[in-house]
Amino acid sequence: MKFGVRKPSLKKSFKARTTGKARHKVKSAVNPIYGKKGAGILHPKKAVKNKVYKKTTFSIFDLFK
Repeated sequence: MKFGVRKPSLKKSFKARTTGKARHKVKSAVNPIYGKKGAGILHPKKAVKNKVYKKTTFSIFDLFK
């Protein structure tokens, strides 16, 4: 498990910011659980891992907030 600062990826950051509303709407129309809070119940192991990762690491950009 990682602790400390996450390494920023400009490529992933750009992709996340430019993925459009249309794609989100299509996915949520096909999958009713997509984007809903509490969907981690479907994959409990992954949900726990992601929660621990989020609590133990931070972004370099969080230092400037």
